[in-house]
This record gives sequence, structure tokens and C-alpha cells, in this order.
Amino acid sequence: MQWNIVAECISGINLIIIWFYSRKSNLVPSLRNRLFQFCFLVTFCAMSFNIASTIMIAYPDKFPYLLNWLVTTVYFVATPLMGMAYFFYTLATVFENRGNPPKILAWTALPGGIYFLLVLWNPFSKVLFSISKEGAYTRGPLISLTYVIFYLYGVAAMVAVVVWRKYMERAIRRILAIFPMIALVVIVVQQLYPTVILSDSAATCALLIIYLYLQNKQNSVDYLTGLPNRQEFLKMMELLIGRSKYFNITVLSLRGFKRINDTYGQHTGDLLLQEIASYLKGISEPHCLYRFSGDEFAILSYGPLDAGIGTKVEKLEQRMQQAWTWEENNCVVPAVIGVVGYPECANTVEDLISGIEYSVSMAKGASGTNVYFCGPEMLDSLHRRREIVEILEENLKNNSFSVFYQPIISTSTGKYTVAESLLRIPDSPIGPLYPNEFIPIAEETGMIVEITYQILDKVCGFINRLSRENIEFDGVHVNFSGRQFSQIGLAEKVAEIIEKNHTPFSRIKIEITESILAENAEAVEEFSLEMQKRGVLIELDDFGTGYSNIVSVMNTPLDTVKLDKSLIWSAMEKRETAAMVKSLSIVFHEMGLQVLAEGVENEEQETFVKSCGIDYIQGFYFSRPLPEEEAFSFIKNAQSL
Repeated sequence: MQWNIVAECISGINLIIIWFYSRKSNLVPSLRNRLFQFCFLVTFCAMSFNIASTIMIAYPDKFPYLLNWLVTTVYFVATPLMGMAYFFYTLATVFENRGNPPKILAWTALPGGIYFLLVLWNPFSKVLFSISKEGAYTRGPLISLTYVIFYLYGVAAMVAVVVWRKYMERAIRRILAIFPMIALVVIVVQQLYPTVILSDSAATCALLIIYLYLQNKQNSVDYLTGLPNRQEFLKMMELLIGRSKYFNITVLSLRGFKRINDTYGQHTGDLLLQEIASYLKGISEPHCLYRFSGDEFAILSYGPLDAGIGTKVEKLEQRMQQAWTWEENNCVVPAVIGVVGYPECANTVEDLISGIEYSVSMAKGASGTNVYFCGPEMLDSLHRRREIVEILEENLKNNSFSVFYQPIISTSTGKYTVAESLLRIPDSPIGPLYPNEFIPIAEETGMIVEITYQILDKVCGFINRLSRENIEFDGVHVNFSGRQFSQIGLAEKVAEIIEKNHTPFSRIKIEITESILAENAEAVEEFSLEMQKRGVLIELDDFGTGYSNIVSVMNTPLDTVKLDKSLIWSAMEKRETAAMVKSLSIVFHEMGLQVLAEGVENEEQETFVKSCGIDYIQGFYFSRPLPEEEAFSFIKNAQSL
């Protein structure tokens, strides 16, 4: 029989080309990537030995008898292995993010192992094929097993895709089903044209499709720098953690890179990134360098996090303090460095990434250093922050925040006619939380906006409750965050809440800090004017902490100024501060404003504050912040005295 091997030869050339490019993209030595290379190796062997065997059988007089036997035997081994290799690749893809499937691979390799032994026995039994000394090739009675094994694994791959389809995206399922479908088509064509050899061509087509859609290096390499991307970085960490390999990560984050793009143009900025990437690649070898994000690079070094890394980081920090020269440009690009190690700092990918990002943010926020090592303490702090975020989210969802009230005494009447509302979390899964810890987190996450609206709603209910008891009470102070003033329609939202509760607008006094006034003067002024039209009063909190001045107070529609407790405490020790407090009280009264002093904790401070003519006093000397029920009873009882 004369066989047509033209298709196989062309496929062999294509296979070499695909293999050459695919080797550059298999950056992570995962089981799936290694099995993909194994598929290539097996297919190439099967194709090469198929072509060689066909030529030797066609020209037996030109090749040694034993060599003919050996080459044909290798072909018979490699051909079924193509199906088995593809099946194993399918399993590795299915279980890629769920642990490697060694047990499944072991028992599913049994048919291939039995067939392999059959091939080794064939020179004696000749059940698959035989070659006479004259070069005559004869098929054996079990020749069909060669194709049965091949297609058995092809069908098994199809079954695996169906059985474990929930573990894969639809697109991946379709791609993995390509090989069995092509194999079935080849069976039909092979029956129609028995002299045309196509089995290896089918495998090449399947590998090409898999490469283009699953293994293509465009999915793993950053197009600008040519470095492995963040996705590959995460995969490598998963692989090393799965193998319990020690490693550490150094992330370089450029500061203010947007300024480079704005100054020199994005194209020039891209060239600078390439320059920096080239430098980092040189100093990171033999370790792995990744583009972690737009202006961040990650160096993954093998081994434990020891003192030696400090020297490397110091050299990197020194280089980043020097100017970069590219094309005709020259400038210094500030950068910060975060370092985290496995397993010293964290033992999961999620915790390692959190540690990296947290250490980088800490480095950016620090003034004395550009480098932060993420240790267990920092990670514990990060875990606690996550827990607090979850607690805030849960309380916000259930509207279950506690509002405490600190009664404020009027110096003219001696009665508690107002109070300040204060957010508290006395109970949580991790114990009581204090404002100095959870308020900044609420600010950072933006949750403070909705939290404030919920507090305002509860305050309205508290005021209404006092009114129903006919208790003489002027109102409650509500603290507003700077985040509040970035919201569109803030005044309308506040008015809506107050109106919904049928609470008099004049009973609400909104407190804003000096920092808010300094940063959002225009928005605060607009909001204050709108609130004053409705009768809501505005108070400037923490006056004297350094952000504000008399001019800013004059330009903002205010009702009250609260003197920061630091002024009151300092006035007890310094005559100059005491004189200033008295003068401020006089000036603010001349401006038509009321004055409130906070932080009064003893009789001496009370006497001084009253001598200054201050209108309201707030502090532990009179009352601590109280839960709603206690505050209600306190104010009610105080009114009856």
C-alpha cells in the first residue's frame, strides 16, 4: 500500500512553529503548562516517527531491518499517547485551581500503560504489526487497538469536559472539546481515503486551537514591557504555595507617574516604563520580574525572607533616587518599595497581595522612609481592618449602629439643653470598637456617608421622643464628614431625612471640622446657606487645631464655634493661651456667634470657661457620652431639678 504523507509533513512544519512560540508563553511551570508541552512532544514524536516509518517501509532496501522495526515501534507507542496526553491536559485544566489530580491521572493512565506493554511484547507476538527481513509490512490481528486507545482517550476527554463542566467557563469547555470532535471527523475522512495519513494532522490542529485560545502568551505577557503580567504573577504564587516553596516579593511602585505622562506625553511615559522595566529585569535575574500594575513592578525571589534582601532593596531604593535618562529627557521618578515574604508574613495568595498593597500604601503615606517590610504585625493590623470593614458593612446593612449622646450644659440656664450625637460600636464579634479606630476606616471606604444619614435619622427619632415627653430641649449636634460634601444633592438628602421624621429643622445642628472648611470651603458655604434657609444650624468643630482662622469663620454661615479641648487644657498652664481664649470668645460674640468649649474635665476648667463668657460647656466633668436610654433619663432628670 502506498501512503500519502504530504499532510503530515506540512503539519510537522506547523507544529515546530507553534512549539517555538508556545515555549515563550509557558512562564509558570504548572501542571497544565507542562502537560501542554508534553502534548507537543508526543505529537511531534508520533508525527516524525510516522513519516520516518512510512518512508522506511516504502524503501526497505535503503534502511537496516532493525532500525525499521525500532522506528515503527516508537510510532505505535507515540500515536495512542497523543490522545492520552490531551486527556491529561484536559484534566489539568479542569483541576487547575482546585489542586492537581494525581490519583485520577494515575488510574486513567492504566489503559495506556497496558497498551505500552503490548507494544513491547509485539516483536515476539506480532499482534500489532510485523516487518519481514525483506521489508514487507503486515498488520497484526490487534492493530485496531492502536486507534481504539487513541480514540478512547479522546472520548474520555469529552466526557471529562461534560462531567466537570461547572468548573470551567463555557469558552474553555468548547475549546477542550475540539480535539475529540476533530478526531471523529478524521475517522470519517480516514475511512474514505485510507491511504492519506491524517491522525497527527488532527492533533496539530487541536494544539493550534488550544494554543491560540488557552496558552497564547498574549494572555500572560504585558504588551508594553514584555514582562509576565499580574495574572502570571498570581499563578506563580499559587504554584509555589502549593509546593510549599519559600519566596519573597518586592514591589516597586512609582510615585506620581501621571505627572510624567502629563509633562512628557504618554508615548514618552511608555518609553520610560520600558527603560525602568529593562533595568529591573537586569537586577532581578535569576529571579522573576512581573508588571504588577500600571506603574508597579514585582520581583519574586526564591528563598526565605532574610537579612540579605535588605541590601537588595537598599540598592534599588538608591537607584530610584537617581535621574533616568531616555531619549532627550531626564528626570527623577520617586518610588516606594513594599516587601512581603511567604510563609513568614502570610500563607495565602490573598493575604500576600493584601500585604503587598498595604505595605506599598504605608510607604506612600510615610514621611521618613520609602520602604516598608510587611511583617506579621502589619498583616494582623490588615486582618483587623478587614474585620472592621465587614462589621461596618453589616451594621450599615442592618441599620444597627449605636448612637450615644453627650449632654451639653448651657452656662446661662445651668440646664442640659443640647447634646452631641456620637457614633459607637460597643459590641462586635471582635469586641468593642473605638471611634479613633473605625471612623478613619469608614472615611477611607466611603461608608461614612450612609452611616451619617442613618445617624441623622436616629437623632431625629431621639429629638421627637424628648418632645413627646414635653422635655425642654434645644436640639442635637450631628457630626458631618468631609466625604459628605462630595455628594451631589447633600442639602436635599438632609432635608428629606428631617422632614420624613417630622422633626423641627431648628433642633438639628450640623458640626463640621476646621479641616473640612479648609478643604471644601465653597461646598460648605453653599450647603450652610441652604441649611440656614430651612432653619438647620451649623457649628464649626475643633477650632484651634490649626486649619482655620477668623477670616474663614467670617466667610462661612455659622451659628456656633466649638473651641478645641487642647485650647482649654493649654489655658490652664499658659497665660497667653488663656488670654487668647478670652479674646476669641469676645470676638465670636461680636460676630453674632455662640461659643462652646469642649473637654472640660474638672472644676478649675469650668470656672475658667465661665469666666470667658462661653455659652455652652461639654466634657466629662458634666457627663460622658451615654447610650440613648441613659441619655434620655439623664436629660429628663436634669430638667426636673
